[in-house]
Amino acid sequence: MKSLLLGSAALALTASISLADTVRLGTEGAYPPYNFINDAGEVDGFERELGDELCKRAELTCEWVTNDWDSIIPNLLSGNYDTIIAGMSITDEREEVVDFTQGYTPPSPSAYAAMSADVDLEGGIVAAQTATIQANHVVSTGATIVEYPTPDETVAAVNAGEADAVLADKDFLEPIVSSTDLMFVGEDVLLGNGIGMAFRESDDELRGKFDAAIATMKEDGTLNTLIEKWEVGGTW
Repeated sequence: MKSLLLGSAALALTASISLADTVRLGTEGAYPPYNFINDAGEVDGFERELGDELCKRAELTCEWVTNDWDSIIPNLLSGNYDTIIAGMSITDEREEVVDFTQGYTPPSPSAYAAMSADVDLEGGIVAAQTATIQANHVVSTGATIVEYPTPDETVAAVNAGEADAVLADKDFLEPIVSSTDLMFVGEDVLLGNGIGMAFRESDDELRGKFDAAIATMKEDGTLNTLIEKWEVGGTW
């Protein structure tokens, strides 16, 4: 699960949105099965279904906005949308500048994938998406990291021989490994504290509405149904 490097706290807004207005849900649109753009050009995936249901339960009118991952928190703080729902891990680093709902998925493992089983994960070259908890972990292992703007580019780097392995959410890698020559190597790595929605610190009321809606989906089992449908993480 992804974790953006921070340093943009100065961009935070102090004004809260009016809950009578349309709530803009910010996502990446490039991280299946959590979020992606379908053939009709619309946001799709686990978080599209989840976000629509949360808006319905919170009695809010919502619209979807896409944004590149590496600027997704700065653009929340700048007011380009009102919340992030984009496979974003809850981390202590992020909580310095944004507030999270409770997790809507439990923590799930990250995994390495490579073209052969004998790659050197600590002394080799490992690809990861820029500004993620996976990228931070690679640095901590001593491996040489190569970072790319999108998750697809990290996989392409391994296929092209530019990296020995890729580290990413196992949920993201599983369909790729099952349909290509890539294979899982090494041990799974547990990172982050689950995935939640992120809000500006000034938007406590809006965050509370979504937090309450997540709680009702946990209580009635519909959240687990969505998790199982899209095969993301573990159930509650």
